[in-house]
Amino acid sequence: MQVSGNLLNLFDRTIRFSQLTIEQGRIHQIDELGPERPEEPYLLPGFVDAHVHIESSLLTPAQFARLAVVHGTIATVSDPHEIGNVLGVDGVEYMIADGKRVPFKFCFGAPSCVPATPFETAGATIGVRDVRRLLGMKEIGYLAEMMNFPGVLHQDPDVMAKIALANAFNKPIDGHAPGLRGDDAQRYIDAGMTTDHECFTYEEGLDKVQRGMAILIREGSAAKNFEALIPLLPDFPDKIMFCSDDKHPDSLVEGHINKLVKRALAKGHDLFNVLRAACLNPVLHYRLPVGLLREGDPADFIVVSDLLAFRILKTYSNGVVVAENGISQLPDLRSEHVNRFNCLPKKPLDFEVSLDLQPGQLQVIEALDGQLITNNLLLTPTILENRVVADVARDILKITVVNRYQEAAPAVAFIKNFGLKKGAIASTVGHDSHNIIAVGCDDDSICQAVNRVIEAQGGLSAVADATHHHLLPLPIAGLMTDTDGYAVAATYTAIDRFVKDELGSTLTSPFMTLSFMALLVIPSLKLSDRGLFDGQNFRFTPIMIKRS
Repeated sequence: MQVSGNLLNLFDRTIRFSQLTIEQGRIHQIDELGPERPEEPYLLPGFVDAHVHIESSLLTPAQFARLAVVHGTIATVSDPHEIGNVLGVDGVEYMIADGKRVPFKFCFGAPSCVPATPFETAGATIGVRDVRRLLGMKEIGYLAEMMNFPGVLHQDPDVMAKIALANAFNKPIDGHAPGLRGDDAQRYIDAGMTTDHECFTYEEGLDKVQRGMAILIREGSAAKNFEALIPLLPDFPDKIMFCSDDKHPDSLVEGHINKLVKRALAKGHDLFNVLRAACLNPVLHYRLPVGLLREGDPADFIVVSDLLAFRILKTYSNGVVVAENGISQLPDLRSEHVNRFNCLPKKPLDFEVSLDLQPGQLQVIEALDGQLITNNLLLTPTILENRVVADVARDILKITVVNRYQEAAPAVAFIKNFGLKKGAIASTVGHDSHNIIAVGCDDDSICQAVNRVIEAQGGLSAVADATHHHLLPLPIAGLMTDTDGYAVAATYTAIDRFVKDELGSTLTSPFMTLSFMALLVIPSLKLSDRGLFDGQNFRFTPIMIKRS
C-alpha cells in the first residue's frame, strides 16, 4: 500500500512531498518526491493523549478508541486508577483486555495510590506486591500518578517501595503534586517523579519545568489549564505534552488533542513545537510502540487537509484506516459487565444535619469552575427547626458522599457555586474511591437522586421532582458503559442540559465538577464518605466551627 502527501518530519523540522510504502503494518520505505505542495494533504504522526483516565469518558476502552480515532488520536497514556479503586488489579486487567480488542495503542500504568488516602473507603487496595505484578506486565508502561506527594516527601515505606519497583523495571513515574513548588518540588522530582499534569498556574509550571520535570498541559471537561500553561511551550518544547486527564463523552465527540493543536497554532506557536507536544514527546518519554513516520516504524499516522483547518481526513493505526472523513471505522463492541456494589436505598432522614453544636460558622466547600482545587469558605449557616439546611438563595447547597461498598451513614456537608435552584444530582463517579456523591437543594431530592443510582448499581442521575428526572446507567464498575459511545454522548448531553436548564446549575460541566468534590488529595476542602476533609492539613475537620 502507498500513501502520498506532504510529510512533516518532526525530527529535522521539514515538510517534503513524499510517498510512503506500507508493508505488514510498518513503513517499509519513504520516497521524497520534492518540496511541499500546499494543495495536497499533509501526513503527520498521530496525536497522543499523554495522561487520561479512560473511565472518565464513561466509556470502555473499546468505545473510547472508537470516538478518539476520528480526531486523529492513535494512542493514550492511560491511568486505570479509577477502576482500580473499585476492582483492584482485576479492574486494571479488565481495561487492558478490553483495549486489546481494537486497533488502538493504549499504554496503561500501574496505579500507585489505591486507595488514594486512608481517609476514605475504596472497593479495593493495590499494594506493593500488586504493583510489582503489574509493572512486570508488558502492557504496563509506567507507574501511574503518585498522588501521595506527602508520602514521597516523608518517605512513606510503601510509597518508596513502589517507586523503587518502577526504577527496577526501568519504567517512568508520573507525578501529581498540585501547588508544590520550591525545595519540596525538588525533593519530589529527585525521588523519581518525571511529569506533572496538575500545574494550574504558569509560575508553578515554570518552577517545575526548570527543575527538569515534563509538564503536561491539561484541558479536560472540568480542569482547564491550557491558557495558563501554553506560554511555557516556546522555551521548553521538549518538556511539554498535551493531555485531557478526564474527558466526558460529549466533549470527546467534539474533539480531543486536535483541539489543543489548533488552539496553540491560533495563538501563533511554532508548528513543530506544537506537534512535539501533541505527537512526539509522549512517545519518547513513555517509550510507546507508536510510529513517528520513519522507515521501519509502525504505520501510525494521520492525514490532514491543511495546516490551518487541520481537518482529519484519515487516521491510520498499524497501516489500517481506523477513521475516515469524520467516521470511525472501529466496531461497536459490547463488553463484560463487572461491578462492586453493596448499598441499600437511603431515606431523606439520612441526609439531615442536626445542630448539635453551639451556633458558629459553617465550613463550606467552594467549587471553582474549570478547576479541581476548591476554596474553604466560612459562612453563617441557615438553621431551620434545629437543623442546618441548604440555602438556595445564597447558593449554599448540601453535598453528601454515600459509601457504596458497605452499609454506613452518609457523610454530609455544604457546598457553594453549583447554582442549583431545585432538585439534586448524584453520581457513582466520585474520585478517587467512587462512592456515591450528590449535591442538592433539599433532602428529599438528594435521596431520590442517590436511590436512582443505587437501583441502577451505578450511574449519573438528576432529579427535579418525582416525575422529572434523568438517569445514565453505568453498569461497569459504576464508572462505564459499553453502549455505543455516540449514544452515550447524546444521553450525557441531555442530562447535562437538564441540570443546567431545568435545575439551574451555572457550572460548565456539573457532573465532572461533582466527581472531584471527594478527591481528598486536591486542596483545600473536600468530602469523603467518612467526613469533611481539610486537604491543606490532610485531616478531617468539622462542618461547624464554634464562635469564640
